[in-house]
Amino acid sequence: MELPQLHTFNFTGVLSESKRIILSRYTHFLTFSLLFLPLSFSLIITPTLNHHLSDQPFTNHHSDHQKHLTSYILYTLIIHILTLCAICTITYTTHHAFFNHPVNFLDTLKSLTFSFFSLAFTAIIAYVLIFLISITFFMLIATVLTLLHNVGFVIDYNSVHFMWFSAIMGAVLIAIVIYFHVEWSLAFVVVVVESKWGFVALMRSSYLVKGMRSVSLLVMLYFGVFGSFIVGMCSVNMRFVGFMMLGSFFLMMFLLRITAANTVLYNYCKALHGELAIEVAEGFDYEYLSLNSDDEKVPHVVSVVAA
Repeated sequence: MELPQLHTFNFTGVLSESKRIILSRYTHFLTFSLLFLPLSFSLIITPTLNHHLSDQPFTNHHSDHQKHLTSYILYTLIIHILTLCAICTITYTTHHAFFNHPVNFLDTLKSLTFSFFSLAFTAIIAYVLIFLISITFFMLIATVLTLLHNVGFVIDYNSVHFMWFSAIMGAVLIAIVIYFHVEWSLAFVVVVVESKWGFVALMRSSYLVKGMRSVSLLVMLYFGVFGSFIVGMCSVNMRFVGFMMLGSFFLMMFLLRITAANTVLYNYCKALHGELAIEVAEGFDYEYLSLNSDDEKVPHVVSVVAA
């Protein structure tokens, strides 16, 4: 009898399981992770490129600006399309590899036909909601400052106190955005695996991540901090083309790892909510061992055994 594989419901468990899955089909994952390469390269060159363009003298040529704007929009659109393709294919492969289901190259490509547009619509809705939340926050702050000014308070916008106030409000806004990122961290996986999209996928992600928010936050911060470090290091060393290309490759691998980690986390969250048994009922048995989590009693170990 084959020994059951044990999955630990914590941050290190998500990382180790996602790493195991990637290494088990390394060539397959590496091939589709190349779709992340344009985004990785863009993230590295954009800070330096923006600084270089800001130093250039302003020229009032409408045709040149229109060409640059069109090129930038087309370039951004291509990057987003390739990134969504990478997320879709890597999520599809990781989910099937989690249960040791065979996955071939053609089947992975076919998943794009079912999930790409749903992913795009869900991403647009999430970006619009984040934008509206940010605008609402700024309008609230502006309203409060206006009321204070109307009742007679003198506000010195150049004072140290106002700078501290601005910094605190900025930190609050970042915390709000991070909260929604955590809540919706599984939305893309829901789109690919469950064929749900839009607000339904966002709400489904918010439901599943309950009890594992701390794990989702750690996954996001872990890859976000190290990814930002790579971008910063490469941006200040753009004179070395080899260093920049190496940084793009490492950033691409980070994007691969976080996509696979979120897919593994999705399956752990389904097990937490008692839904994994439904998915593996035909041909699989499962066992749960309860342990305290951040929100409630959750399964700490799940054994998925081929019957």
